[in-house]
Amino acid sequence: MDLLRITGAGPLTGEVAISGSKNAALPVMAAALLTDEPLDLENVPEIEDIGTMAAMLRHLGVEVERLGASRWRLDAARVQPAQVGAELTQRMRGSFLLLGALVGRTGEAEIAKPGGDDIGMRRVEQHLEGLRLMGAEVAETATSFVARARRLRGAHIYLDMPTVTGTENLMMAAVLADGITVISNAAREPHIYDLARCLVGMGARISGVGTELIVVEGQSVLLHGTRHQVTTDYVEAGTYMTAAAATGGSVVVDGMRPSDLRPLINKLQAAGSTVVEGGRHVRVTGGPLRAVDVTTWPHPGFATDLQPQFGALMTQAQGISIISESLYENRFRHVGELAKMGARITVEGRSAIITGPTRLHGAAVSVPDIRSGAALVIAALCADGTTELENVFHLDRGYERMETKLRSLGAQVERVRPDPGETPARDLSGVIGD
Repeated sequence: MDLLRITGAGPLTGEVAISGSKNAALPVMAAALLTDEPLDLENVPEIEDIGTMAAMLRHLGVEVERLGASRWRLDAARVQPAQVGAELTQRMRGSFLLLGALVGRTGEAEIAKPGGDDIGMRRVEQHLEGLRLMGAEVAETATSFVARARRLRGAHIYLDMPTVTGTENLMMAAVLADGITVISNAAREPHIYDLARCLVGMGARISGVGTELIVVEGQSVLLHGTRHQVTTDYVEAGTYMTAAAATGGSVVVDGMRPSDLRPLINKLQAAGSTVVEGGRHVRVTGGPLRAVDVTTWPHPGFATDLQPQFGALMTQAQGISIISESLYENRFRHVGELAKMGARITVEGRSAIITGPTRLHGAAVSVPDIRSGAALVIAALCADGTTELENVFHLDRGYERMETKLRSLGAQVERVRPDPGETPARDLSGVIGD
């Protein structure tokens, strides 16, 4: 497998353009199932998860054509119900987004239990209960979820927690249901709005997106396809913003909405960094860092997908910071890997207690999931010596051309493919042992 080899080289400087959002592109691709006319997508990130979703759609009879860099055409005129097997669904949790659209369009769906990052229990009961309220018969087997309905009907669905994929799944199912569906306590992430924007472009009637109450007026068919530009990835933007602050650099992060990252901007400023906002960009300039506490919360709170990266930043801050994770109980899988680099972190329940600043050193580390991998990259950029990251396929699932973008900012990063049987050294710094 490929490795990323990173040598700490000082401050990041320059400008980085943000790619299309993975978390927005996947549900929009699933939405192609709802119409028999082509859906043209632009600004789609070139990452592994997009290829996996394309493969699943092809399995369902969708014609999938790549038109060029970041551009795809999806035509579901001949979509047919078929089991989406574990060989595909185990690659990512986003596979479950097919359930609502498929049962809404064809009346039946069978999706093998999804995989994806192991960051904790991410139950889908709210998705299933919402479909039941809309009249579907839903069953769970040892290996899959099955839903059937002659025709879905509108319902009032109250979500216990504002689940993102649950809100997306139920929005797509409601588009072709009889009557009006109301989703209360709905998620409000930017990619929810982006999906709604695409569905409205296809002829759907949706209101309230961006609030906790979404109303969908169902129709027998969607009138047409559309051309949709996927929104930019605020999590990618936040990752580069945090990297700039951690390395004491000055980076313009271009092609994003600062309003999507208000909690992160506030915390970066509280930690001692300067953040200057433009209409579609920010400039982050690092300064002497001081410890601040963070608690994750559903949008518009501090994003759980930026928690590991912020923890890496806090290893360079003066004082003790407490990073609390309210959403996923297994979101500190990077902590043991950071400890190999010299970080002083203890985990108590759902909180990580970080003492800094720490002089990190290079080591061989393993990437356990997408955002943990981003945290390890940030740590490697701050470390003395060289760090080798194994299992970088996780990063490839969520970040487009990460090593290229980092090199453009002055980082010393290379992707290498080791010889068979080669084992990375356990201490690569030549300065400090494990």
